[in-house]
Amino acid sequence: MGELKINKFIDNSLIEWEGKISAVIVVGGCNFSCPFCHNGVLVKSNAALAEIPQEKVLQILKEKKNWLDGVVISGGEPCLYHELFDFIKKVKDIGLPIKLDTNGYLPRMLGSLIRQKLVDYVAMDIKAPLNDKYKQLCGIKVNLGRIKQSIELLRASGIEHEFRTTFVPQMLEKNDLVEIAMYLQGSKRFYIQQFSPEETLDNRLSSLVPYTLNYLKETELACKKYITNARIR
Repeated sequence: MGELKINKFIDNSLIEWEGKISAVIVVGGCNFSCPFCHNGVLVKSNAALAEIPQEKVLQILKEKKNWLDGVVISGGEPCLYHELFDFIKKVKDIGLPIKLDTNGYLPRMLGSLIRQKLVDYVAMDIKAPLNDKYKQLCGIKVNLGRIKQSIELLRASGIEHEFRTTFVPQMLEKNDLVEIAMYLQGSKRFYIQQFSPEETLDNRLSSLVPYTLNYLKETELACKKYITNARIR
């Protein structure tokens, strides 16, 4: 895609990078069209959104670097933009570690970022079990080989990472999450994320009622058989 555009910037957050105070950079545009996505305005297009100049963001990071533990780059899908390399290098020059949020559909880009030591932590979304359900959850015809490649890249990388799945009612059930955990067996972290019906990309999902905490705990317990640190988020 074209130029990396920052559409949202949070100068400090306690929730985007566990255990750290982080600034959060959100870019628009995505190669998926997940019906449950709560960032629909970023997915459809970032052309009409307000753009925050990179120079302004970098200046704020310089001013606050002594108060921050790192920077989270999220979206949308940041790996769509080749300019991400240069931007991350500028952030790293300031002295701040990087956490990247990605859907893992661009393993070549992800691999380059890892090899160049430009990311310190990666959070990869696993939308569904690696079968026909994946295209329903990500909204496009998907090449599962790319997802598998990114999973293996992360597992072999030695860098800190997590896998996470949003538990969407009527689209996923406990057995689906267990199947994902089985595939990821041996991974360090797997987070089961509660679904939020607010501002979903497909507004038909706004009427879905999130799963109960008891059902989430049942699912968490079942996943722990394969990943010890499977947790509800």
